[in-house]
Amino acid sequence: MAIACYLRNTKLHHKKGELVVNIGIFTDTYFPQVSGVATSIRTLKNELERQGNQVYIFTTTDPHVDKDTYERNIFRFSSIPFISFTDRRIAVRGLFQAYEIAKELNLDIVHTQTEFSMGVIGKFVAKNLNIPCVHTYHTMYEDYLHYVANGKLLKPVHVKEGTLAFCYHLSGVIAPSDRVLDKLTDYGVKSQMRIIPTGIDIGMYAKELHTDIRTKYHISKDTPLMLSISRLAYEKNLAQVIDWVPDILTKVPDAKLMIVGDGPAKQDLMDQADKLGLADHVIFTGEISNDHVNAFYRAADVFVSASESESQGLTYIEAMAAGLPVVVTTSDYTDALLNNPTLGQTYQDASGYVDAVVNYLTEPVQNNTGKAKGILQKKLKAISAETFADRVVDFYHNVTVEQELPKDPTINIE
Repeated sequence: MAIACYLRNTKLHHKKGELVVNIGIFTDTYFPQVSGVATSIRTLKNELERQGNQVYIFTTTDPHVDKDTYERNIFRFSSIPFISFTDRRIAVRGLFQAYEIAKELNLDIVHTQTEFSMGVIGKFVAKNLNIPCVHTYHTMYEDYLHYVANGKLLKPVHVKEGTLAFCYHLSGVIAPSDRVLDKLTDYGVKSQMRIIPTGIDIGMYAKELHTDIRTKYHISKDTPLMLSISRLAYEKNLAQVIDWVPDILTKVPDAKLMIVGDGPAKQDLMDQADKLGLADHVIFTGEISNDHVNAFYRAADVFVSASESESQGLTYIEAMAAGLPVVVTTSDYTDALLNNPTLGQTYQDASGYVDAVVNYLTEPVQNNTGKAKGILQKKLKAISAETFADRVVDFYHNVTVEQELPKDPTINIE
């Protein structure tokens, strides 16, 4: 009761009985860049706005966006390619400009989505406006150290030190999964932390399709089809998925694997498929627009991954939303996500992977009827954009109260 009374006097606004916030999201990556982080941010932005909040994106310039293009509530700051990740950007100026814009917008809260340029700018803005700064820790950087000087320059201890420095004096940190929370805890992060898995726009995966992917890629409707969607990077372990294709073919001779995406490992993966004599069984599509991804999910019989570097795995839940069973490596997160075989299965070794994939290829899951439909619908509610945004706003509410509540031991905040 004391909390409700106190909030009437905070900077957070109320509209029709709901919490309405002016939110500044600071990120180094945003559309038209294709990444899980960009997708997560757009999902959060759209749902927060649907609930009546005002959301402003502070991000980097992009070579695919003309500098004179008007983008509603999006502010871009001069940037250059980021070290070895040349398809990603890092801002080179904008500290005080961002502050002036945020001040004019009367932001209530800053939500940073990167530990680099725009994240640092976001922290500066929040500090100088005296408003909370919440951060989402998306990336397990220890899995990416090989990109910088072949892993000879940066070590795990440097990731720990950098993470602690960035997370110092944050109002709160969002971890997309247990794995991320455990790592941040191991590092010694002291900020308030909460696990909030990224949600997805369920409606996007229920749309009627106008693109026939199988026809486009000359795949018959009866051909068993495996699907992988990711950035083609070495840490995604796609080489392992290709290595296992011959084992799949001994049991399902006409099966095919479709690999969707682009990245630094693409040529090596294509060479690997050729050397294994899999030219007729492995299809590389290149990068696709996120708006078309549903058509690929619905064309396949099973989604596969051997990656162990995911902080969450957005493609896993996208596949599930499209009714596609998922076969991925075991972890606390994936074991909890795939808690019924109609949704998918985790594996620990090659034989477990092959058996699970063959099962879904030979006995396709029907998620649109009976008990299976009920299981899927329950899971979809848990991973929906609405649930995601509700949990994020609740966290905003919580950190704002803690930051602004007078330090009076007589006030009951339970």
